[in-house]
Amino acid sequence: MEKKEIMALLLAGGQGSRLGILTKNTAKPAVRYGGKYRIIDFPLSNCINSGIDTVGVLTQYQPLMLNQHIGIGIPWDLDRKSGGVTILAPHVKGGEEMGDWFMGTANAIYHNLEYIDRYDPEYVLILSGDHIYKMDYSKMLEFHKANNCTATIAVLEVPFEEASRFGIMNTLDDDKIYEFEEKPANPKSNLASMGIYIFTWKKLREALIEDNKVHSNSDFGMHIIPKMLADGETLYAYRFNDYWKDVGTIESYWQANMELIKTVPEFNFYDKFWKIYTKTDNQPPQYVGRGAKLQQSIASEGCEVYGEVHSSVLGPDVLIKKGAVVRDSILMENVVIEEGAVVDRCIIDRNNIIGKGAVLGEGENIPNELKPNIYNTGITVVGENSVIPDGVHIGKNCVIYGKTSVEDYPDGVVASGKSVIKEESRL
Repeated sequence: MEKKEIMALLLAGGQGSRLGILTKNTAKPAVRYGGKYRIIDFPLSNCINSGIDTVGVLTQYQPLMLNQHIGIGIPWDLDRKSGGVTILAPHVKGGEEMGDWFMGTANAIYHNLEYIDRYDPEYVLILSGDHIYKMDYSKMLEFHKANNCTATIAVLEVPFEEASRFGIMNTLDDDKIYEFEEKPANPKSNLASMGIYIFTWKKLREALIEDNKVHSNSDFGMHIIPKMLADGETLYAYRFNDYWKDVGTIESYWQANMELIKTVPEFNFYDKFWKIYTKTDNQPPQYVGRGAKLQQSIASEGCEVYGEVHSSVLGPDVLIKKGAVVRDSILMENVVIEEGAVVDRCIIDRNNIIGKGAVLGEGENIPNELKPNIYNTGITVVGENSVIPDGVHIGKNCVIYGKTSVEDYPDGVVASGKSVIKEESRL
């Protein structure tokens, strides 16, 4: 194999349980964002835009859609004979009777030492597959080499009142890290780890092997980084000052999509010098019918709008029929909103039909009775492959999943905070 100066390992095995029904059958990095994109498109595009052409994608939870989306990496120019993109799943090693799940972020890298050694890199870039941002990793690498350090950790300044939610890097004036605190009650600093690391590979390789003798669930934040600091290794914080979003909750996912449709969006999809690439099918152009309204919204390829769409994000092949109204909502691919239906502040997953005259998202903001910690900000969510019958009324913070019928709606109503689940599923 051709030796690489740097290669990337992209951790994309997360379950994303705080996204509720949206990740029932889909890994969080494969969830759609901004209409036609998927969350993993952003770190993959960052890699190729930064000149990194060798990427290992570590999968685990519900990998099918993610694997289909990435394929051999053609959209990101990663279909290469030397390097390119490689899907890395948990596997059986020689002499083992059964394989192990990846039990931590560092443990996942440890299980793929053989893959990394094939390229004998000087440096490795470790990334999370579920954040929205644009970043030139080549500048971070220059910073790492200039400081001749073992590890460089990307950090973002967060409000001090929120710092206790993050892993915090405490640094000297030159940004050399002297202490790492995981979710400290009384933070000394507001430099939050972004889960983006560059390591000098020989140093990291040694650390992974040693740590595996002690921890079966080895994690960068809990084990590797604190041990490196204790051993006197040199670590630096690399400050990032641009847009970065963890879309790990229903509210943050909805909010990040809504930010895209502002008159001056915080995150710019239209930057010609740093494009975001994705896999796209050969779909027809969007169509807006006579008398229809499409205001301050994103409509992807294949959409047909005959009703009204306000402040919403539409994925590919969405059909909004005459008299239907969609407001402040996210509709993923192949969604049909029948005539006269009203969808307000909802997330509608793929392959769904919302019946004629149905009303979604009305009433009081009452947290969901089954999962109040997930559905509590007034957003109603409809899981994939669902059908909502004609004329029913559904409140806020509701969860609908499956091919439902009028018999599932007493008096034609689902009150705020209630759920209709047609098959056993994780909310």
